[in-house]
Order: sequence, then structure tokens, then C-alpha cells
Amino acid sequence: MSLRAELPAALRQHWPHYLTEAAGLAVFVVCAGLFSIALEHPASALHQALAGRGVGEALRRVPLGIGMGLVIAGITYSPWGQRSGAHLNPALTLAFWQLGKISRADALWYGLAQAGGGFGSVWLLKTLLFRYYSHPSVHFGTTRPGPDGSLLAFGAEFVISLVLVLVLLLALHSARLHKVAGGLGAALVAIYVIWESPLSGMSLNPLRSLASAAAARDYTGLWVYLLAPPAAMWLAAALFRHFRPYLANQGARSAVTAEPPHYPDSTAG
Repeated sequence: MSLRAELPAALRQHWPHYLTEAAGLAVFVVCAGLFSIALEHPASALHQALAGRGVGEALRRVPLGIGMGLVIAGITYSPWGQRSGAHLNPALTLAFWQLGKISRADALWYGLAQAGGGFGSVWLLKTLLFRYYSHPSVHFGTTRPGPDGSLLAFGAEFVISLVLVLVLLLALHSARLHKVAGGLGAALVAIYVIWESPLSGMSLNPLRSLASAAAARDYTGLWVYLLAPPAAMWLAAALFRHFRPYLANQGARSAVTAEPPHYPDSTAG
């Protein structure tokens, strides 16, 4: 069947999965924006309270990281997240498509839904909270390279994206770990926000970075986020596909044998 014929058929069958992806990314972006305003905007009572106690930007990243990790965990383990697989990221969808876990039609619809959720949520925050969301300390949630430059930011984004997907794939295909895969991913996101964000702003998601950049009309270093996460996640999927038979044959303790539940059931490979 041609892709042109697959797209409407997939939409009729799996539109609830696509809505889940749109809503999930929207919730993530809105929470990230609200947390950033609360912690970084100088008019925020929370910011003033923490600043009054001598809490600097580095320490304020701790509640931000924990909060975003909890948001990811909540979305992943919610009934909606369990329905779609909670990709929330076109780069992650690309990796699962490469592994044959999702059809090309579903992958395209996932990407479009994620775009709707990402751009829609940034527009909502910009419309309702422009005074706060546009402040330089928040800057529409943009992700920009740190003071050490774009090349280091690219390397950092590549590494954190690669590690995230490798951990997720190993956990999802482990008889012992597949139920906690979402928790592991959420923990990594929290760690990344706390420790890695000074290098690259901690994106992992090209669409989220693009939506914020468009809202701010600030495309500084955007190429980093459009290239590094998709390339790293694609590589992680390729490495996993190559080494998975070896891990299974060796009877590794991670027991890479269990198939995770996947997205539109009729497309699971």
C-alpha cells in the first residue's frame, strides 16, 4: 500500500494515539514554561524567596529538574501515555520507526501531532503569559548553546540523546526492567536538567526547540537541536538493533527478550 493510501487509514484507526502525543508534549512544554517562570522570573515569589536565601541558578535547576522528571513520569505512566508510548519527540519516533515498532504512516502522524502540541503550547504560553514568558530570564523556553559554544553544545546534546535512548531500549526489552523504563527515562531527564543544561540548554527534542525559537524569533544555535538529537537517537536504535542478538545469545542479566507494548497495536513489529 502506498503511503498516500496508508495515511488516511492510519488516521481513522489511530487518531486517539496521535491526540495523546499532541497533548503529552503540550503538557510537558506548558509545565516547563510554568516551572521556568516560577523559578527564574524576578517577579516570581518563589524566585524571590529562593534568591533571598542565597540560592543561585545552579541550585534552582534542582527543583526544575525534579519537577520535569516527575512530569515525564506522570505522562509516561498515565493511561494516555501508555496508549501511545509517550514519545513526545519526533527524534524518538524516528528511532522506533527505524526499529520497525511503528509504521511510516503512524510515524508521520505522530510527528504532526507532536508539532501541533509543541507549537500550540508555546503559542498558548506566549498569548496568556507574554509578560513573564518573554522575559530574558525565561525567553520563551528557548534552548541555546552555553558559553563554551555550539560545538560543545552539539556534543552534549548528542551524548545525552544517545544515552537516553540506549537506556530506554535496554529497559523496554528487559524482562526485569521494562516496567520501570519510564521512570529511568524521567530520572535521566531530571539529571540532564540539573547537570547538562548549562552546556546546551538540555533540549533532546528538535521540535520543542524549534517551537520556542520561533516564538522568540531567536534561532541562535538552532542547528544543534535540529541535528544532534535525531542523529544520536537514530544511532542508538542502530546500535541496539546490531547488538541485541549478541546480548540475548550471551544471556545477559538484562535479559533483552521482552517486547515492550507498542503504540498502535496493528503496527507493532
